[in-house]
Amino acid sequence: MRLLMVPLVAFLASCTPIPNNTIPARAANLATVSALPPMKTFANRAPAIASRPNSEIAQDFLDLAFRMESGRAIPVMTRFDGPISVRATGATPASLGPDLRRLLGRIRSEAGIDIFYTTSESASITIHALPRAELQRAVPSAACFVVPRVSSWEEFKSARRSPQVDWTTLNRRDRVAIFVPSDTSPQELRDCLHEELAQALGPLNDLYRLPDSVFNDDNIHAVLTPFDMLILRAYYAPELSNGMTRGNSAVQLPRLLSRINPAGDRSGGRPSNDTSRDWIEAMEAALANGASPAKRRASAATAVGLARAFGWDGSRRGFAHFAFGRLQVGNQPEVALASFQAANNIYAQSSNTRLHSAHVAVQLAAFSLSSGDGLLTLELVNRAIPVATHHENAALLATLMMFRAEALELTGRIDEARQVRLDSLGWARYGFGSERNVRARLREVQELNPFNGAASGL
Repeated sequence: MRLLMVPLVAFLASCTPIPNNTIPARAANLATVSALPPMKTFANRAPAIASRPNSEIAQDFLDLAFRMESGRAIPVMTRFDGPISVRATGATPASLGPDLRRLLGRIRSEAGIDIFYTTSESASITIHALPRAELQRAVPSAACFVVPRVSSWEEFKSARRSPQVDWTTLNRRDRVAIFVPSDTSPQELRDCLHEELAQALGPLNDLYRLPDSVFNDDNIHAVLTPFDMLILRAYYAPELSNGMTRGNSAVQLPRLLSRINPAGDRSGGRPSNDTSRDWIEAMEAALANGASPAKRRASAATAVGLARAFGWDGSRRGFAHFAFGRLQVGNQPEVALASFQAANNIYAQSSNTRLHSAHVAVQLAAFSLSSGDGLLTLELVNRAIPVATHHENAALLATLMMFRAEALELTGRIDEARQVRLDSLGWARYGFGSERNVRARLREVQELNPFNGAASGL
């Protein structure tokens, strides 16, 4: 289940005082963008290989494949046998078809799975698009989710409280349904397709310790990574089969991974300790929209303390600092900035967390832009923009480019700023969807520029 995404950027409050006689200079620029440019999409990229040692990946595979997100054990491995057909039904947005076909092509070529698109009602996997409000009446916290043994929304509603949709009761996979929102941005819909189709095919768990995977509730990665494709390739390897236990699979994995990922046969891997349920519950409470701000901040502080006590580095400890910083924006900005800097220092220690650093760069750029430091803002976003592009995150890319445009104006490069801003809007159409959302994000970034208007923003 893909959880509702925490907003990409939090709002800063009163970072820089603006004189009362300052006239917002950006109002005219907003008005002149009378029509948004065409939506931009990402081109196909060359396949890559997972970068971590097979010894680590084997443990990750077992923890992903034989546990649910709740911590419940999955007794035996289950997967589809034979070719796998996928269809799309419901109020399917225009972007769903192209993104789905591109994803199926990647799964065929990178994971080696025999999967194809069909219009047949007997499809192995049915993707059904419906309004977000209806979807969340059934599962309030979900952006999208996947269910076994059903092929329609009506069938799911009838069976939702029965063992029929309990993954732990399966012996094999025959029918699976994925439910996605029909009224969201193209990027959020694509992200749902990637995570939910991967879980429909393979592992059902998410692990906070993974720095390089969509199988992680931090929602940092938007599309399936080389690690994810390797996990799916292993999941459908002939050495494994329906009904195998964790122990059976553990015996096969070293030789299996050596065969399909010879580059991973090297030393240097470190076994990752399991993520404490106390830490997971603290993070869930910190990210829960229904809780009070004070309770969420306290939960995030608990997660930071637990990560430190457990001696973690990498994605878990960095994410705890990142979440704590997000929750302190508007409450204690100086604490928020220190938390973002701590997260950035942790993420900088590994090439596997470059995308994480790019997310932090947005927050750091908000502080530097609101203080009028165009050069520092450029340094932050110029380093992050290629990372966002490589990882196909249009919402992040568009936001970084909007910051770049404001920073260019601060340094006197007006014509270049205008072109960067225009380019950002094409990516924003994919990342944020509606024209209203695109213009709202543009306005939020522009208002952080101390020469444009009242001090508020991201």
